[in-house]
Amino acid sequence: MKHGVYIEEQGTALTAPITGNASIQVVIGTAPVHMVADPAAAVNVPILANSAAEAMAALGYVDDFENYTLCQTMYVTNNLFQVSPVVYINVLDPSKHNKEMTTESVTVEKLQAKIPEKGVIPSMLVLENGDQTLTAGTDYTTEFDTDGTLLINLISGGKGQNAQTLSVSGKVVDPSVVTKTDIIGSYNVASGKETGMELIRQVYPKLGVVPGLLLAPGWSQEPEVGIALAAKAANINGVFKAMAVLDLDTATATKYTDCKEVKEGSGFTSEFCYPTWPCYKVGDYILAGSAVNAARIAYTDAENDDVPSVSPSNKLLGVTGTCLADGTEVNLDQDQANVVNSYGVATAINMNGWKLWGNYTGAYPSSADPKDIWLPVRRMFNWHGNTFIQAYFDKVDDPMNQVLIESVVDSENIRCAAYAPDKWAGASIQYLKSDNPDTDILAGKMTFRQSIAPYTPAQEINNILSYDTALLSSTLIGGGE
Repeated sequence: MKHGVYIEEQGTALTAPITGNASIQVVIGTAPVHMVADPAAAVNVPILANSAAEAMAALGYVDDFENYTLCQTMYVTNNLFQVSPVVYINVLDPSKHNKEMTTESVTVEKLQAKIPEKGVIPSMLVLENGDQTLTAGTDYTTEFDTDGTLLINLISGGKGQNAQTLSVSGKVVDPSVVTKTDIIGSYNVASGKETGMELIRQVYPKLGVVPGLLLAPGWSQEPEVGIALAAKAANINGVFKAMAVLDLDTATATKYTDCKEVKEGSGFTSEFCYPTWPCYKVGDYILAGSAVNAARIAYTDAENDDVPSVSPSNKLLGVTGTCLADGTEVNLDQDQANVVNSYGVATAINMNGWKLWGNYTGAYPSSADPKDIWLPVRRMFNWHGNTFIQAYFDKVDDPMNQVLIESVVDSENIRCAAYAPDKWAGASIQYLKSDNPDTDILAGKMTFRQSIAPYTPAQEINNILSYDTALLSSTLIGGGE
């Protein structure tokens, strides 16, 4: 019971709250859903959150980032970059991923007891006062403390009102039994139920937003998970494209020169992925690189009028250091970071603050196509294709006549011109007879040809210095006079 005036403080974000749709994060992982009122409603279903607080309310939150990986994105989007919306897909099922409690009894003080064991599932909790079994809602209520432990509040007049100790039994969630197979997910032919990454398909038809970034912090370092994410990013709903933000396994890539072998051995070579190494630190917290980098990308886009034309590289991350997943400190200088970049892997350097460092997608260096190797260029192609589909979907099934052709060409040229020369050098679209033979027309198919010219990032800026002896001489002679 509270009586009076109260204040709650929220962690200070390094950046102002901002919203963007060009790079909506879809995050797959585990959350402490046993903490919410209806855990089953938060298992294997895409949940759209318009703030970190909304995500915490829907999925639960603790700062155990290793066991509850979705909490990494909640933390980052609340304390480093307040950017939204984010779509969360939790695969941890308390009814399936659990184990028996080890706590047998708790002490009662002032009608309250605390179970020191974390992860208690309230619906499976059994409380006994002697030979009497307490009833939830009648004899007691529960609430979670900020550290994830469960508080038991005994109701005056209930069976436990005079108890000094209570016998407890039940189950606690066990995130350790969640596997990469749960993250990758599956489709059940008999029931039609989708799990894990398969739920990415539902994001647009169910929530009305197009995924821009796919990530699975704490899991994407597993080659099977990372490859599956990149494959999903290349083809969502049969039409949309995104980028998978992946992590290299720091257990095998323990130093910067290991990144080439680990990246290639993991199969992270798609143009639709952005591999990163190592992890980040914020004080004592260790965060997957993908969780921080994805939020940085989303925030950069939102700052840029919701257009992904600006690279997130050389932008502040708000972290306090870089490390391996086990906490081993990593400090790269610019030369070493450039070596990591040469493998097609992003990293971070401390240049007046820790900054993301790397413009290449996973396709580099095996590919030389600028459309595929530069992150902002690849993402501009993704974004423009996605927005084109949404802009002209209403015209599907209209009469295929000159009015329709002119409508698309004129509208698209006007729409694209609005982004030049700030967001890209330009774009143009045309309808060519050579692309539209009579057989296609009779089949109801029409083809447009469009060219776009996104800017490549200024990867290297050189300044050639020389000694101007003539200037020196003239200065000295002039001074002598």
